[in-house]
Amino acid sequence: MIKDHIQVWNNCLTLIKKSVPEKSFRTWFEPIKPVKLSDNILTIQVPNKFFYEWLEEHYIDQLKTAINQEIGKTARLEYQILVENHRKIGKVNTRQNENANATHSIDKIKNPFVIPGIKKLKVDPQLNPKYTFSNFIEGDCNSLLRSAGHAIANAPGSTAFNPLVMYGDVGLGKTHLAQAIGNEVVKRNPDKSVLYITTEKFTNQVIESIKNFNVNELTNFYQNIDVLIVDDIQFLANRTKTQDIFFNIFNALHQLGKQIILTSDRPPKDLQDVEQRLISRFKWGLTDELRSPDFETRLAILEEKIQKDNVKIPPDVVEYVCFNVKNNIRELEGVVISLMAQATLNKKEITINLAKEVLKQFVSQLNKELSLENITSLVAEHFEVSVESLQGKSRKRPYVLARQLSMYLAKNYTSHSLKEIGKNFGGRDHTTVIHSVRAVQNQIDTDHLFKDVVSQLEKKVELSLQV
Repeated sequence: MIKDHIQVWNNCLTLIKKSVPEKSFRTWFEPIKPVKLSDNILTIQVPNKFFYEWLEEHYIDQLKTAINQEIGKTARLEYQILVENHRKIGKVNTRQNENANATHSIDKIKNPFVIPGIKKLKVDPQLNPKYTFSNFIEGDCNSLLRSAGHAIANAPGSTAFNPLVMYGDVGLGKTHLAQAIGNEVVKRNPDKSVLYITTEKFTNQVIESIKNFNVNELTNFYQNIDVLIVDDIQFLANRTKTQDIFFNIFNALHQLGKQIILTSDRPPKDLQDVEQRLISRFKWGLTDELRSPDFETRLAILEEKIQKDNVKIPPDVVEYVCFNVKNNIRELEGVVISLMAQATLNKKEITINLAKEVLKQFVSQLNKELSLENITSLVAEHFEVSVESLQGKSRKRPYVLARQLSMYLAKNYTSHSLKEIGKNFGGRDHTTVIHSVRAVQNQIDTDHLFKDVVSQLEKKVELSLQV
């Protein structure tokens, strides 16, 4: 009598049921579906990759005994693993929608019965390989966290930065930096298990584990991770059971010297509806903010993208874009893509006017601009000096200070390029403008009286913009 795949698998289940606890049998064997039997190869379908890994690690002996008894010593077992959103096993794709109702596809992984010393399947870190330190531009807005990230990558779990909590608004590079650390750990320590996961996906896993009575298995899985990266922990709010499970995982990892990296849109102290015992632990290591990049950092970010994409955008257009898009790195990159699309599809030259049209899609209201003449007159009036003295060659201290302030305000309140600003002040070059801006900023940082003077001037400028 020729046995079919259903009969063979049912016979295997009868044998397996005798050697495993009833609860474990319901959790790990009843969900399995037999698919086919061909050439002594039985193919079974399991719900997900984690399910497969657990079977391989904990029930390999029972499976091997049952299938050998039913089919013979040459028997082999193959798995079909349901994979969400057509994502292939092992393929890194951080952009897929984690919609639980998405269409499923099927991949096969062979059970290595015939290979001595069966090993656990390596965890897919779920990292985007494009997120690296090399393309993460450093500036004053992120230098501390970037340095801490390098230290962690060199010795995960062994620094004082555990956990590392980085927070800030959207589009400032939290996910990029967190995954850059993970990618560097994988590169330097291939034996380390690294996992990146969003809080939303973790919550879904908790829900599934509760439904399937395997919370302990989920917790044990996470406790074996060497570097755990959890994105958007603010979404732990009001999820009591998820917080409870994450608390246990956090404690176990930290006690074992494993590295924990967390991102959030706000500092731990401001997390709403999150248990204090978790918030307290989030503060154990280093917490720092990723701030909005300054003008120079935005320029560096945009120039790096332009060079990487091998596109040509005039320097004055780059400066104009960086002047108007101040808070979001993603928007900066989006503007470049839109500029290139407009130039290519509509055969338009990339100019300031084209940039203004594109920016209307990204910035709700472009900054109203003053002319360089307005800025110069306003500063001259405040310091009671002539406009000519600001544009002249005099090196007297009052004139130099007023001239530097004029350049500082011109850079912050107009879209003129550094070259154009320098030309307005006696034909000076862009390096003079940069020096002036830095000199003013340094004095603001160290001299409270001078800072008050600048604030008064800025208020006058802003009032003039409202006219």
